[in-house]
Amino acid sequence: MENAASLNRLELLQVADAVAREKVIDRDIVLEAMEEAIQKAARAKYGHENDIRANIDRGTGEIRLARIREVVEEVENEATQITVADAQPEKEGAAVGDLLVDPLPPIDFGRIAAQTAKQVIVQKVREAERERQYQEYKDRVGEVVNGIVKRVEYGNVTVDLGKADAVVRRDEMLPRETFRQGDRIRAYIYDVRQEPRGPQIFLSRSHPQFMAKLFGQEVPEIYDGIIEVKAVARDPGSRAKIAVLSSDPSIDPVGACVGMRGSRVQAVVNELQGEKIDIIQWSPDQASFIVNALAPAEVAKVVLDEDANRIEVVVPDDQLSLAIGRRGQNVRLASQLSGWDIDILTEEEESNRRQAEFTERTQNFMTALDVDETIAQLLASEGFTSVEDVMYVDVSEIAEIEGFDEEIAAELSNRAREYVEQTNSELEKKRQEMGVSDDIVNLQLLTPAMIVALGEAGVKELDDLADLAGDELISPEDGILREFGLTADEANQIVMAARAHWFEDENAVVDEEAEEEISAD
Repeated sequence: MENAASLNRLELLQVADAVAREKVIDRDIVLEAMEEAIQKAARAKYGHENDIRANIDRGTGEIRLARIREVVEEVENEATQITVADAQPEKEGAAVGDLLVDPLPPIDFGRIAAQTAKQVIVQKVREAERERQYQEYKDRVGEVVNGIVKRVEYGNVTVDLGKADAVVRRDEMLPRETFRQGDRIRAYIYDVRQEPRGPQIFLSRSHPQFMAKLFGQEVPEIYDGIIEVKAVARDPGSRAKIAVLSSDPSIDPVGACVGMRGSRVQAVVNELQGEKIDIIQWSPDQASFIVNALAPAEVAKVVLDEDANRIEVVVPDDQLSLAIGRRGQNVRLASQLSGWDIDILTEEEESNRRQAEFTERTQNFMTALDVDETIAQLLASEGFTSVEDVMYVDVSEIAEIEGFDEEIAAELSNRAREYVEQTNSELEKKRQEMGVSDDIVNLQLLTPAMIVALGEAGVKELDDLADLAGDELISPEDGILREFGLTADEANQIVMAARAHWFEDENAVVDEEAEEEISAD
């Protein structure tokens, strides 16, 4: 648009039509942008303080310029307002709120004005184009799209999707993967954001769901919903695990995803630059699922700790390196796939650890209950882990242990009670010497030993405990109560119980203010 004055009326409409078609936006948006550009140029000529409006006839292309003034009782801005008395000669019966329209002659665009108008139009058209792209793609998050590489800048790839541009950032690419201008690319839409400038559509080739969608394109049973992809874990460009489940018992989900002679999975592997894929049968039984997820390693035994969301896996000695994988890759992917923290032990390590735990418990019983090694070992082998267990378990249950009778059971129960009471008494004395508040003692879930541990860490008042986070209590490295086997939920309950008085104080203030308002009324 070198000079708007050189455009006749029909040419103006033709330009608007051409831009609207090229950018796939509404013709009115282009015409409104032109009107705004003309208004800006007119204000530069007649004065920016004036309210000047332009209108392009949608049928003929005729441009009309007008100055607008509002009828008011008292003028605050002479450029845009006029009193009722002054307005009467120009418009009979003028009243407050009316608008006076003063036609202005068309203006000729100089070089600078034309350039300014062009910038306004380009900006408005670009904004409309970006809005159209956002509206078109905002509901397409989760789709796989094909495009052509438009340009590559600092490893980030701009992709032409036909009606919009998208970007694949360098960290969303596969390692060692390169694209050049004109290459075809397939990627996953993981985010669409409304941004004033820069990219709005974000693609990924490393996202776990990209692989799931590729299987959906290659495996008809997934597309039809017969087979469901339950979970995906990826180490992009290296290895991946995908868990699948079939709703039809007659269809093997793993075999369907592999395909005849591996044709289906190979198509996905080729798209992902040779990424190795383990296809796993999903199971609602978490232990079975994790055993499958650790394939190709064989698993001898699993022990689940649901409170800590942790699972202990025991493997034969010769399977340890296979279960862990190179640089921990296999166990890391299995953990991501299942959502469980996985600890891997060899059978020898597990045996040694259990023997050490058994020896430690035996020694504790010998010291605390003043019994010989045989009785202590019997208690440990029957599942008693602490002196408190012996105290709380019914005497009749202890008497059922082979080699014990009612008299021995009663004596063990009494000795356990005496030991616990003496220990608690010593801990209580220590707690008082450290000055730990009684308010902390009254909290549930805290044992005397935990209270002393808090005091040794300088947590002596309720507010001191309330200021902590649950992680600060149970962190494996430096958690104050890490030795007591608390779960994350229990730690959070302790902290929230310590904070309860804060909310009581706030409620008391609110109630007091309410009473004052009622009294004032």
